[in-house]
Amino acid sequence: MKWETWLSIDWQQVIGISLSAVGFYIGLMLFTRLMGLRSFSKLSSHDFAMTVGIGSILASTVLSDKPSLLQGLCAVAVLFLIQGVVSLIRRKVKPLKALIDNQAIILMAHGEYFSDNLKEANLSRSDVQEVLRKNGIKAKTEVFAVIMETTGDMSVIKHNDVAPDWSLFDDIRDSELLIDANKSGKQ
Repeated sequence: MKWETWLSIDWQQVIGISLSAVGFYIGLMLFTRLMGLRSFSKLSSHDFAMTVGIGSILASTVLSDKPSLLQGLCAVAVLFLIQGVVSLIRRKVKPLKALIDNQAIILMAHGEYFSDNLKEANLSRSDVQEVLRKNGIKAKTEVFAVIMETTGDMSVIKHNDVAPDWSLFDDIRDSELLIDANKSGKQ
């Protein structure tokens, strides 16, 4: 491979890339306005897959002459349509929601790690400790719960004087561990 080829670009390529990027951007804005802001959220695994898919199509469409801009926009439109259908199914057909979505899981509560849940999530105590440090936690006793959300993010909930609203935790697997530990006075 010649260095000149690797480092070169001609004005036609610059124009093609620029027009594709602008066209793709306009298309994404239109699709997002039609389908809503959730389009690029990371609320669930299928939302994350949507974002990755669009990024891949964007890269292929903008930096190459194949697929064409219209082919790329068509592929993105199909992804938006699929996401819309999946979101509708999640809202309307509760039994299928469990098949589509991951379920949040408790990794730690009231300063105690849940080894079985850590193992299931393929995490170590060290992974949780890193998240605790990033959240300014200095002692495990400060922690009400660490929850791995459906997106893979970890939420750290600190102890405070406010009584928990248990409805915030009813969609988390093993949420009874929070209630049981809280009632038994573990802290």
